[in-house]
Amino acid sequence: MKTAFVVLTYNRPDAALAVLRGLAPQCGTEHVVVVADDGSKPENVQALRAGMPRFACSVKHVWHPDVGFTAARARNLGAAAAAADYVVFMDGDCVPNPRFVQRHAQLAQAGHFVNGSRVLLSPQLTESVLAGRIDLSKCDTAGWLRLRLKGDVNKLTHLLQWPAAPFRVQPRFRWKGIRSCNFGVAWKDFEAVNGFDETFAGWGHEDADLVLRLHHAGLQRKNGFLGTEVYHLWHREQSRSGEAVNRARVTARMESGMIRAERGLAEALHEPEAIVTELNR
Repeated sequence: MKTAFVVLTYNRPDAALAVLRGLAPQCGTEHVVVVADDGSKPENVQALRAGMPRFACSVKHVWHPDVGFTAARARNLGAAAAAADYVVFMDGDCVPNPRFVQRHAQLAQAGHFVNGSRVLLSPQLTESVLAGRIDLSKCDTAGWLRLRLKGDVNKLTHLLQWPAAPFRVQPRFRWKGIRSCNFGVAWKDFEAVNGFDETFAGWGHEDADLVLRLHHAGLQRKNGFLGTEVYHLWHREQSRSGEAVNRARVTARMESGMIRAERGLAEALHEPEAIVTELNR
C-alpha cells in the first residue's frame, strides 16, 4: 500500500521544515510526501525548498495562488498529486512523533478512517524547537516529564505507545476531537466523498464536514490516541469569525445523508493555476 503524507503549509517555512525533518527518517520508498501549499509567498517557498531534508521517497510541492483561507482546496490538490492508496493529512505546524508513520500503518483498516491525536506545545518550547535547540524526537521520558512540569506540554499520552488499545472505534458521528491536522483515510474513500468541501469559507469545521460525509458513506471513526500523536507548535489563533456559520452548515447536513462535497476533489483537479514540483529529483 502506497501511503502519502500531505502536509498543509502557508507562509511558515520554519514550522513546515520541522514537520518534514520529523517525517524524513520514518519514510521509505513505499511513501510519498506532498507539501500542500495554500499560496505561500515566493521567498517562503524558496526557504522551504532550500531547507528540505533528504527523503528516501518522492517529495512534491503543490502550490496554488493565495486567495484567502483555502485549506480545503490545498489539501484536495495535495492528495490528488500524491497518487497514493492511503492518505494521511497533516498540518505544517504538527511535528510527528518518532513512530508516527509506523503507527498510522498499523491503524489503517478497511471501512475506517483514523482521527489522530496531538500534544500542544508552549510558545517557549515552540521557539526552542524552531531554533533547533531541542530535537523532540530525541527527548527521553525524563525530558518529557520536565517539560510537562514546566507547563511546556499539555499531556504525555505519546509516551505510552499502545496501537492495540481497545475502544478506538466510534460507530457514530462525534464532534469532539476531529482534526484534519492528523487524519488518515483510504484514497478510494476520500475520492468517493469528493474530498474536502471547498464551499466552507474561513476557519472551521470543514474537517467535521468530511468526517460526517465519510460516516454517511458507511465508514467508522478510529481514534489514533496512544500512537499517532503529533507535537503541535504554538501559534496565534486565526480569526474564527465564520465558525458559527460553518458549524451550522455541518449540523444541517447531519440529517441529510449527504455524501459528496458540493465543490471538492473533482473540481480541484481542474485548478488551472496549481503548480506541482518534484523536490528531490
